[in-house]
Amino acid sequence: MKIAFFEIKDWEKKYIQEKLINQDLDFFEDTLDSTDIEKIKSCDIVSTFIYSKVSKDILDKLPNLKMLATRSTGFDHIDVKESAKKNISVCNVPFYGENTVAEHTFALILALSRNVHKAYVRTLNKDYSIEGLKGFDLKGRTLGVIGVGNIGKHVIRIAKSFSMHVLAYDPNPDNFVAETLHFNYTTLDEVLANSDIITLHVPDNEHTHHMINKETINKIKKGAILINTSRGGIVDTQALIEALNDKIISGVGLDVLEGEELIKEEKQLLSDPQKAEYFGQIMRDKELLGKDNVVFTPHIAFYSQEALERILDTTVDNINNFISGNSQNLVK
Repeated sequence: MKIAFFEIKDWEKKYIQEKLINQDLDFFEDTLDSTDIEKIKSCDIVSTFIYSKVSKDILDKLPNLKMLATRSTGFDHIDVKESAKKNISVCNVPFYGENTVAEHTFALILALSRNVHKAYVRTLNKDYSIEGLKGFDLKGRTLGVIGVGNIGKHVIRIAKSFSMHVLAYDPNPDNFVAETLHFNYTTLDEVLANSDIITLHVPDNEHTHHMINKETINKIKKGAILINTSRGGIVDTQALIEALNDKIISGVGLDVLEGEELIKEEKQLLSDPQKAEYFGQIMRDKELLGKDNVVFTPHIAFYSQEALERILDTTVDNINNFISGNSQNLVK
């Protein structure tokens, strides 16, 4: 099989080569949509990460493509419906970092609850005063978990170790898990209204896009903290900025941003008048990140060595199983 990997680091290339023997492999550092498609026109299998936009236009240019192996849990960057029409199998990595992302979620929570980010910036300037850095305990606080999948469950386990109360919302509640982990399912409105800290663990789709918007933000307990380590599109950026300005939300911890890929491509966008529509989103993101009660990390919640190796192992297994006719982890 001719297989192309995109968004690949050097160490990942070596790791994959040692596991996918007797295959014709190509590796690219760039995203699929920024690469000359002619270079991979004969490929049977393509593997990407989340920044490669696999659109109908790209699929039309890959007549031999039989499988797309995304090295992520989410697959909103792939036109799954068009892939199905073309009989292209799409596989993901459903489990790899539930503990990894959950741990990062609490890194963001603790940064905000104890003003770690503000203290760090202050000490860089040789200022060791503590005025304005008073934090708050997590013990006894209520954590609202929106989305109780594998990551959400692990977040709840960690919250319980901090002696936090937990309220959770999920359209498909698992009462056995709730009983085992000692938390309560309730409505989305109740989670928003009664949580001191709200953390999001849902995919970005037609049901969840802009789930946190001006209307839902107005239901949030005044002074609550919002954490998002899922997908940027779940939160309406402008509504979030207004909530911070109006002090409805006291702090935000983000590992993802709406339109985060645009910031990486800002120079190219500025030189292309046809993409002027994206300027507004870039400016909103910059305004948001400029606030001192916003902690932002550049989409690294998944980014531990152990998690990355689990991603590659599952991707290799997905490819080998597809080749042998026993496909696994199909998204549709």
